[in-house]
Amino acid sequence: MSEHADVIIAGLGAMGSAAAAHLAARGVPVLGFDRFTPPHALGSSHGQTRVIREAYFEDPVYVPMVQRAYDLWHDLETASGQQLYLPTGGLMIGPADGVLVSGARRSAETHRLKHEVLEAQEIRRRFPAFHVPDRMSGIWEPRAGILFPERCIEVLLEQARRMGADLHTEEPIERWEATDDDVTVTTAQGRYTAGQLLLTAGSWLPGLWTAGHRHLQVERQSLFWFDPRTPDLFRPEKCPIHMWEYGPGRHFYGMPDLGHGAKVAVHYQGEATQPDEVRRDVSRREIQAMQELVAPYLPGLGDRCVETAVCLYTNTPDGHFLIDRHPDHAKVWLVSPCSGHGFKFSPVIGEMLADLATGTPPRYPLEAFRLNRLGRSLFGAT
Repeated sequence: MSEHADVIIAGLGAMGSAAAAHLAARGVPVLGFDRFTPPHALGSSHGQTRVIREAYFEDPVYVPMVQRAYDLWHDLETASGQQLYLPTGGLMIGPADGVLVSGARRSAETHRLKHEVLEAQEIRRRFPAFHVPDRMSGIWEPRAGILFPERCIEVLLEQARRMGADLHTEEPIERWEATDDDVTVTTAQGRYTAGQLLLTAGSWLPGLWTAGHRHLQVERQSLFWFDPRTPDLFRPEKCPIHMWEYGPGRHFYGMPDLGHGAKVAVHYQGEATQPDEVRRDVSRREIQAMQELVAPYLPGLGDRCVETAVCLYTNTPDGHFLIDRHPDHAKVWLVSPCSGHGFKFSPVIGEMLADLATGTPPRYPLEAFRLNRLGRSLFGAT
């Protein structure tokens, strides 16, 4: 069996589904493959809620991209008739000179975003769920909020199919080969050819790219939902999305209670793993450690954990995205805009990939996301 398309997409999670939708909307023949049936709970695009925030502490370079993402999420909501985004506002909390607060303030000031700098006493007054130590302050941004990841992916895949994308689920790509003329991928069901290949496989990307294990590390992250002791304080009207720098470079984040518990999780610091070898169970010890970590800051959260989940980060050494051509194959694109903070960008990344695959100049500078910035560094070594 053989099929041909202009573009093949390997992986139909957040980035792959968005790329398929944008390419198909432009009339580009596209084939997409996924080893599972997305949305699913085995990768990086699940967990009921995801944060979207504008005062981007990681680097101001992301701000124009996330602003475009807001517009594209709105367009998808309008087209689908489904709510994908819930505005709650957002607080970045920590020492004023810490990575989180100083970075969010830098992005807000660089791009003249609406924001407020709040001292600890003012945060406690406005948001009584948060017990902020006097040594901390915060950046308040009004546009931050929540995305519903499973619903988002369903809408993107539905749009892609409606526009003509041929999407194959439960059909993992076993191998691929590239020549100067085209790319061939092989699955258990057949061989397929295309003019270009987008490798958007998330935590499975290192298995499709020989050098991937050098530049990408998969990290297990546990998610927790606690039944608040004071439920009213954790409603979306009183509890924005929040992120805390509780130690130098150490963060946890939280969400309001949407009816199934208030979600909290540590950002990074998870154990290295492989996507097919992940510990999927969350232990009692992990639950207790999470409760003990957040209790001083969220005393009303309580200690009754009602749900847990495991998701995967696919990290680059510097925590920034990877979007670049394969160094040996000009028709193959390496796409890992993740490192634990990528989901919110998926529609704009899909748009960028559609531009790159069709020879359209990219709308945003890609220098920060090029492979060559990583040099020959390995995780844990140079």
